[in-house]
Amino acid sequence: MQRFIGVLSLDTRFPRIPGDAGHPGSYHLPARVRVVAGAGSPDIVRDGRPAPALVARFTAAAQALEAEGAVLITSTCGFLISVQDEIARAVRVPVLMSGLALVPVVARMTGGRPLGVLTASAPALGPGALAAAGCDGIAVHVAGLQDDPVFAATFLAPKSAQALALDPARIEATVCAAGRALVAAHPDIAALVLECGNLPPYAAALRQATGRPVVSILDGARLVS
Repeated sequence: MQRFIGVLSLDTRFPRIPGDAGHPGSYHLPARVRVVAGAGSPDIVRDGRPAPALVARFTAAAQALEAEGAVLITSTCGFLISVQDEIARAVRVPVLMSGLALVPVVARMTGGRPLGVLTASAPALGPGALAAAGCDGIAVHVAGLQDDPVFAATFLAPKSAQALALDPARIEATVCAAGRALVAAHPDIAALVLECGNLPPYAAALRQATGRPVVSILDGARLVS
């Protein structure tokens, strides 16, 4: 049986380009993407658990992918850190629902120095999400992309209002500007962790722009599968 990664995807309509956590070709193994119906960005990008019905759909989708032979369950949205433990208990294969789960690992790797987190929405990335990621006691500086009109209209809007086209160069410029500003404000940042599954396509450019290591959910997937 061919090994594959099972990807739980939000219900969106924007393009998933190579490098995006929702693009099957982004992974080092074959990947199967399972869209969870009704799980729109506004339903998940929040400092708290999704509605119980959505949690049940994510859990059922994870179990179905495991039954098909998935060796890892991952997701396209870092805010699903809120259900990381629940879904991990529901299956017997490793589960990595969010790049935020890597924050404690990266903190150990960098001697406990402060880390930067780049997120789709800083207001939504509150204490609940950070606690679920195991960030207690870790110095974390957060920068969000929610105020950029192009980013918000593409990734944060309801599905019916999301942009149907994507300008990667425009998004890359926004991501790099946010990263540079974060590092300028907090020069002691040792590394950057990407919460958002739409950001890995720009990790290399962000690394060059900030001079800091950049870690995403794709890197986590390579560690455990």
